[in-house]
Amino acid sequence: MFKVITKRRLSMALTGLAGLALSLPAAAHPGHGETGFAAGLLHPLTGLDHLLALLAVGLWSRQQGARGHGGVLAPAFLVAMALGASTGLAPPALETSVAATVLLLGGLAASGLRLAPQLAVLLVGGCGFLHGLAHGSELSGTASGAGFLLASALVIGAGALVGHRLRPLFTRVAGAAIGAAGLCLLAGMV
Repeated sequence: MFKVITKRRLSMALTGLAGLALSLPAAAHPGHGETGFAAGLLHPLTGLDHLLALLAVGLWSRQQGARGHGGVLAPAFLVAMALGASTGLAPPALETSVAATVLLLGGLAASGLRLAPQLAVLLVGGCGFLHGLAHGSELSGTASGAGFLLASALVIGAGALVGHRLRPLFTRVAGAAIGAAGLCLLAGMV
């Protein structure tokens, strides 16, 4: 019975991802002029690239194992993202770089690749820093930043929970779907 429920939930999740992918022409970051905790809390849910990257971090961190370095990947992403946001910089081609992180993180989750802890933290932290650069200029104030970090942590946690509940093959399929969406985001940038 658990196997049937798991496949059904995976099918529903992939259908949802496909629906999100169809909205790619809307771009990853619509204008965000709002401020405050609630605006920050909703912000990670309004950018497809950020939402998918967070889910992929959760999926991949779960694959790394709780006893391994999987437990440090989410905090590494969040800390690096906060650092990137605090710079206030928005270098050229940032959207392309952020889309590439979705492809990279989805590919890591799809492969289930176990890397040396330092390399895994470096990759995830680099992706988090780029996401921070992209979102830092869109958020203003400590309250919106706190909401943004909290929501991001919750989405990563949701990805880890999905990775825990699904069989490894389905987790990899979910990672591949995220990677494919990242590829679509990149193709839209050209």
